[in-house]
Amino acid sequence: MKRQFRRLKPAVTIVFLALLFLGAGCGGPSEAQKLATQPVTLKVWRVFDDSNTFSEIMNAYRAIHPNVTFEYTEKRVEEYEDELLRAFAEGTGPDIFSLHNTWIGEYKSLIKPLPESTKVAYSETRGQIKKETVYTLKEEPSLSMRALKSDFVEVAVKDVVREDKIVALPLSVDTLALYYNRDLLNVANIPEPPTTWTEFQEQVTKLSKIGQNNVVLQAGAAIGTSKNVERASDILNLLMMQNGVKMIDDRGVATFGYESGGSILAEDAVRFYTDFANPLKQVYTWNSKQPNSFDAFVNGKAAFFFGYSYHAPLIKAASPKLNFSISSVPQIEGGKTVNFANYWVETISKTTDFSDWAWNFIQFATKKDQVTSYIEKAKRPTALRALINTQIESETLSTFAAQTLTAKSWYKGSDAQATEQAFLDLIDAALSGSDLQKELIIAQNKVNQTF
Repeated sequence: MKRQFRRLKPAVTIVFLALLFLGAGCGGPSEAQKLATQPVTLKVWRVFDDSNTFSEIMNAYRAIHPNVTFEYTEKRVEEYEDELLRAFAEGTGPDIFSLHNTWIGEYKSLIKPLPESTKVAYSETRGQIKKETVYTLKEEPSLSMRALKSDFVEVAVKDVVREDKIVALPLSVDTLALYYNRDLLNVANIPEPPTTWTEFQEQVTKLSKIGQNNVVLQAGAAIGTSKNVERASDILNLLMMQNGVKMIDDRGVATFGYESGGSILAEDAVRFYTDFANPLKQVYTWNSKQPNSFDAFVNGKAAFFFGYSYHAPLIKAASPKLNFSISSVPQIEGGKTVNFANYWVETISKTTDFSDWAWNFIQFATKKDQVTSYIEKAKRPTALRALINTQIESETLSTFAAQTLTAKSWYKGSDAQATEQAFLDLIDAALSGSDLQKELIIAQNKVNQTF
């Protein structure tokens, strides 16, 4: 009898372990089974992109985590911040949400940083004749700082790290580029768009048609004013940074208006920008009476337009027959190449009940194998170094993708809109003839008030 018991023991042990592994042991479901079968609904709020751009990634995640469902909502960008803050105040905010790269500082208190690891469960159906579901619990190391620097372009690395913690990840990174009307350049005998600002000035002069009383009949470029130029503050920021202006110091304080911080360089950048709207200058080509720069370009009234990748489909929709192309933004001759970044990142709410699942999904979505479907459907330039070369041959995205490696941004405080308005006010003050050095200090103080 004793020998029979010893013979049966190994078999009983194997059966017990198998049942435990399958989540059907005598003690009930395993931790892996409990976590893998617990319903999880992740509320996702994003702007500009409908759910179709994200569907493949969500479906791929559900294939290995069938307990997870997504409630995807596309928000209007004009109403997004108000709705987001109201929802968080009422306790009904999303688990995952998008932020503009300049808003990260403003929303830092509402964000849960990426943890060192995430614990999630996987379920897999095995067997052909008798199918069985196997549950596996994994504690997966999160994206490290080393991997962040290795995988993502430099500007994203600097933007998404706060106090030595990763607080968000981008799906793409956009940059400011130069759109040009090929027909207008052809008529003016200009074979190629400018690569330097000196060439840009020369071409603008050739392309401009000015009538009596300084009326602009055809603009060489839509640039020089504040209210009717798309992303005017971005263009001015770009010129400042290309000219060597240190926008903020190592403490995170705005310094572009101080003499020691390069105020002469900043003044030069502001004057260069506003000269295009100054009737006394040879490069005069634009004024406040012109339509919005986008409208002027699509209607063939402006030869050059500064925009981002998202402008391309809007231009095609507004003017299907417009013969336009996109080139890199001009640089200062002999200077260091600097481009300007403008993009959105994905993060999670501090109050979410599913922080591990949410962060696990964001890391999953931003990986090379998954994010490809998003950038192809949404027609966005990549944020991953490994995918830049795959977009170089794209007629629309090649310029933007190539510029991401030299793109820069800067921390604009806890109120990015107030900072942007400070630069628009600076442009207006410069055009009115105010003391530019004094106005730079005023703009700088406005920005520092948001820090």
